[in-house]
Amino acid sequence: MSSDLSGSLVLLQEPFMQRALLGGLITGVLGGWVGSLAVLRQLSFFAEALGQASLLGISLALLLSLSPSLLLLPFALGFAVLLRLLLTRSSLSADALLSLMCSSALALSVVLLSSLPGARLSLQQLLFGDILGIGWSDLVPMLLLLITALIYGVVSRRAQILISVDPLLARSRGVAVETHRMALLGLLALVVAVSIKAVGVLLISGFVVIPACTARLLSRSFTAYVLLASGIGALSAVLGLLGSAVFNQPSGPMVVLMQAILFGLTLALAGLWAQRWAGATATAASADHGG
Repeated sequence: MSSDLSGSLVLLQEPFMQRALLGGLITGVLGGWVGSLAVLRQLSFFAEALGQASLLGISLALLLSLSPSLLLLPFALGFAVLLRLLLTRSSLSADALLSLMCSSALALSVVLLSSLPGARLSLQQLLFGDILGIGWSDLVPMLLLLITALIYGVVSRRAQILISVDPLLARSRGVAVETHRMALLGLLALVVAVSIKAVGVLLISGFVVIPACTARLLSRSFTAYVLLASGIGALSAVLGLLGSAVFNQPSGPMVVLMQAILFGLTLALAGLWAQRWAGATATAASADHGG
């Protein structure tokens, strides 16, 4: 184990590992921030739908001999807008429509990728991610998106709180609810698009949702909830990368596994704390009654 740890420390000096750590930190913060709002608005399944739609966008780019990075961002945005229009104009329920779109996008993606040379390798990397393959050209849009998301979060903080509490109340206070909903969907689409390379299509939903679920167990205010979700996302990315180096495991699944472990530990500790608090309250009530 000590030799594995020493080898991992040596790996940290390699440029590809440094890029992976930086990319993990950026996408971890982005995923936690946007995921916290998605969980509050019950949009978690959108991440799954957008992930599978992104796979379709990558498949089309490869088929047309275009750069997947250039096509993926506008494709994800367009798909998010299409989903929103269909949800507002269709008589189908949201879960049924999203399930239909997910299945159709995934099926078409697999068919397209299977017809391309090297499809198995490409499909494996797309499904499970390859964060170690992140280059400087991938980090630039990640960093720009992080700056944009943080600015939007600070500017729209009051509106986000009102919409999360009660959309009707927010609308009566002059908040452009639909505009903020579309902005959130657009941000979610872009975060999914830039994070696909890190964790893959199959894990992107958990990558976005799990830190927010963990933060919700620990926080009592909106600001603390968002900050905790972002911090947990970044911490999980670093721990997952280090764990993948130590145990020689795929990096993307290790990042999401670390998120799940942190959630499980938090859930267990929260349960123990609740039991101790209930016991202390019962003891105090019994003492008061006896007195």
